[in-house]
Amino acid sequence: MSMPTPTHPIAVFPARLPRARARPAGRLSDTAAFYLQLSIILSFIAGSSAPTPLYAVYQAAWGFSPITITVVFGVYALAVLSALLVFGSLSDHIGRRPILLVTALVQAVAMAIFASAHGVGALAAARVVQGLATGAAAGAVGAGMLDLDRVKGTIANAVGPMIGTATGALLSGLMVVFLPAPTTLVYVVLGAIFIAQAIGVTAMRESATPRPGALAALKPHFRLPPQVRRAMLLAVPALVASWALIGFYGSLGPSLVKRLVGSTSPALGGLAYFVLAASGGVAVLLTRERSPRFQTILGAAAMMAGVATMMAAIGQASVGLLFLGSVVAGAGFGCSFQGGVRSVVAQAGAHERAGVLSVVYVVAYLAMGVPAVLAGLRVVHGGGLLVAARELGVVVIALAAIALAGTVVRRSRPAS
Repeated sequence: MSMPTPTHPIAVFPARLPRARARPAGRLSDTAAFYLQLSIILSFIAGSSAPTPLYAVYQAAWGFSPITITVVFGVYALAVLSALLVFGSLSDHIGRRPILLVTALVQAVAMAIFASAHGVGALAAARVVQGLATGAAAGAVGAGMLDLDRVKGTIANAVGPMIGTATGALLSGLMVVFLPAPTTLVYVVLGAIFIAQAIGVTAMRESATPRPGALAALKPHFRLPPQVRRAMLLAVPALVASWALIGFYGSLGPSLVKRLVGSTSPALGGLAYFVLAASGGVAVLLTRERSPRFQTILGAAAMMAGVATMMAAIGQASVGLLFLGSVVAGAGFGCSFQGGVRSVVAQAGAHERAGVLSVVYVVAYLAMGVPAVLAGLRVVHGGGLLVAARELGVVVIALAAIALAGTVVRRSRPAS
């Protein structure tokens, strides 16, 4: 599993758009290049969520414990984080096309490892390779779409990853149920898509002007300017609550759904993840014109209500309540994360955004990976799946309440 990488939900506009130029023969138009890059977001994130419905299949075949699932999930999050910090700004120096070409091919390699996996080690290795490719591509593809169309690029960066997450989990679950070779076919299909996209990237024009400093850009930089620290402090609870929810849902959510339903169908886990992610994408799209403060308040309140509904569903063993809570909590995730990130970046100058976003990425991916692993430990060595779900639900509600209170009481400050 994986949720959208945090580079996407905000739009960082380039200083200027490239001048219109004649299109050489054999080159894609800018419109075609834009939608090719949108497809890359969708397929990369869909590929990252595709294994989620398959975890139960792997567990039954290989006999590992739930903690193994959370560890495999955690290494993916750490791989994405590492790639974001090391390669996040590289495309500003060497161009978008080289990054997208290499990462599409690396994704195809990851799919080959998945398709041939016969144990947990290969599964973890595939997740690491996949995470590195996804993290390295995130900045390049997001900036590339903004290079070509500011308005469409903003919307695509916000909702594309969530749509990719939703469709990846759902289609993977359906393919497992209704098509043969459940642990192979989905990866073969995705691998073919990645190879086709790599070919398409070679026909794109370069939308960024290469500049010196590529080697220096590979060194992670953490910088939080003084004027950003208060906004970041207030945004942290929303960021942590959002991604802790996603981390738990992605690693143990399918097992929870199957426990309540009493079915072993992988499609159920994919459907639950689809509902959560899709509602987040719709919420971002519907509130994109509202202020970050409004998004954070609405998102925190919705997350509290949604997670509380999910906890009630666990107590009553109600599948209907669980899906209702997933819809509300997913909308809360989309709004609160988008609002939190926008409120932080609004306080940063143009030359400070990369460092500020690096800190945001660290918070988001640690919040997604660490609680998922701890929840898995609690499942194995504590009170079991339902107890771990209730305990993490209380933590998410508390963090969302802190985010809500902090956002309501603070005075609105003009953006830099």
